[in-house]
Amino acid sequence: MKIGVMVESFRKGFREGVEEAARLGAQGIQAYMTPYGYMTAEEMTAEKIREVMDIVSSNGLVFSAICGDFGVGFADEEQNKIYVEKSKRVLEKAKALGCDIVTTHIGRIPEEECAVKETMRKACRSLAEFADSMGSSFAVETGTESGRILCDFLDSLGAGGVRVNFDPANLVMVAGDRPERAVADVGKYIVHTHAKDGYKLDESLPEDVKIVIDGEAKDHEALLGMGRAYIEVPLGEGGVNFDTYLPALAATGFDGFLTVEREVGEDPCRDIGLAVRFLREKLEKMGL
Repeated sequence: MKIGVMVESFRKGFREGVEEAARLGAQGIQAYMTPYGYMTAEEMTAEKIREVMDIVSSNGLVFSAICGDFGVGFADEEQNKIYVEKSKRVLEKAKALGCDIVTTHIGRIPEEECAVKETMRKACRSLAEFADSMGSSFAVETGTESGRILCDFLDSLGAGGVRVNFDPANLVMVAGDRPERAVADVGKYIVHTHAKDGYKLDESLPEDVKIVIDGEAKDHEALLGMGRAYIEVPLGEGGVNFDTYLPALAATGFDGFLTVEREVGEDPCRDIGLAVRFLREKLEKMGL
């Protein structure tokens, strides 16, 4: 397996983030191709593509994936008319950057059949067929539902172009699912992963956990009293058991990128550096 870094997690400019990822010893990067990032599909002219590729390749890196998350999901049929097409343009421009994987959140998939689920299915089937036609993958990020529900939904599309960006922390923090179990459900669809960690703030939170927030270590009761649903923490300090998760991931045949994503924290560069070392040590020890 290879180690990547989400460029935006550094909270620096694109070039500076790429250089920092290379300095830390990452092998690839993921970057947004939406208004949230350095580039959008609309502005990716031939000149801009050459500029971006020069920055990445001159630092000895490749794109592990492109993030095409517009923050809207695919549960609104009228809205889908806009964002399905925008997502297709991202797939095209990602291909021009030598990248076959675009990740996004599609919204929470209802467990039961309903109009919303069928709306999501129609949008994802269109994207799956388009991605298939160009040898790419549109990768749905895990987390808002269990691995089993996601797998059943993808099975129903009848096209292989929509795959999975496996985020173990999202499963722990939001869905309350175990990553080492969920990979067995969606393993055949995984093309990319995020390396992230966290806790679901409910009765399942370990009694002895202490998490630093705003410079103060909060204990179990304080965390439960915060009124928040989950919290992200540095890699190796949360509820993801990498000693069981990584072998389970490898057992699916996955040999791609573990891309570090750090969405919070006062010192992201420090946390990302620790995460890269943490993963490198785990992979070396396990021979992965």
